[in-house]
Amino acid sequence: MKSKYYNQIPTPMSTSFASLASMIKEYSRTGVQRKPDQAIPVRVMDAAALTEGEATQVTWFGHSASLIQIDGKRLLLDPMLGETSSPFPIFNSKRYSGRLPIEPEQLPPIDAILLSHNHYDHLHHGSIMKLKDKVEHFFVPLGVADYLIRWGVEPHKISEHNWWDEVEYMGLKLACTPARHFSGRGLFDRDQSLWCSWVIEGAEHKIFFSGDSGYAPHFKEVGAKYGPFDLTLMECGQYDERWSSIHMSPEETVQAQLDVQGGLMIPIHWGAFTLALHAWTDPVERALKAASQQNVRVITPQIGETVTLGMEDYPTAAWWR
Repeated sequence: MKSKYYNQIPTPMSTSFASLASMIKEYSRTGVQRKPDQAIPVRVMDAAALTEGEATQVTWFGHSASLIQIDGKRLLLDPMLGETSSPFPIFNSKRYSGRLPIEPEQLPPIDAILLSHNHYDHLHHGSIMKLKDKVEHFFVPLGVADYLIRWGVEPHKISEHNWWDEVEYMGLKLACTPARHFSGRGLFDRDQSLWCSWVIEGAEHKIFFSGDSGYAPHFKEVGAKYGPFDLTLMECGQYDERWSSIHMSPEETVQAQLDVQGGLMIPIHWGAFTLALHAWTDPVERALKAASQQNVRVITPQIGETVTLGMEDYPTAAWWR
């Protein structure tokens, strides 16, 4: 019998007929721009430039997928690099940008992939198949290794972790930390694998990746144990009152940034797919407004634009307007 995993605090999710009916009714309403009118801008990445330097850099690919270069190591976070967000047509959404900053085949060797959970918009079969032979190691929460092994990743290249596990890897310190979410890729595997966030600590800089999460006390716990962070990648999109326990509102994202003692924040989990009923730009607009009120520093790189920690001018342009 497979394990079943639970959040640290009660996490209700409405799945009633009334909730579903209200979603269908709201979806049929016009006046909410749930996707851009045309393909959004993308910075094309130079594969040769990715092989140089020791600076700490982060490049966002849209949604939650990001490339981190730290202490000369390359880490990919939740590399969902497919064209659509789901294998199920009713829930599907095409990538807003219409293209990636760089194709998976063009990426240089990757030292590690870090996965936060097994949902299709984070663990993507097609992306893993294109990347697996150029990746040295996979770090995943408990129960996720089975998918990778089934897809041909050699077991010795995978490490499964529980919350608060720490590991030293190629000079980096990685910590698997809690999130408030759930897992499952079908009708019968709900919560049979774990979900998590990640701490990445190098010689000079610390980075926090929230994964998918509702707001909860674990953010303060992570901040107390591992903060402050130089940079965070914080979920701020695909929210709804009906599932507010598993996805943060942008205002909660800003509070979570304060809780983890974050410095710079890049809002993620938006800008690629429509997976909720809010306007596609609401996540970043609301996050920026709340951040200005809370004195939180948010940076807004375009998809494919590389941010170097310590750079003179961080990207703050409202490129989505």
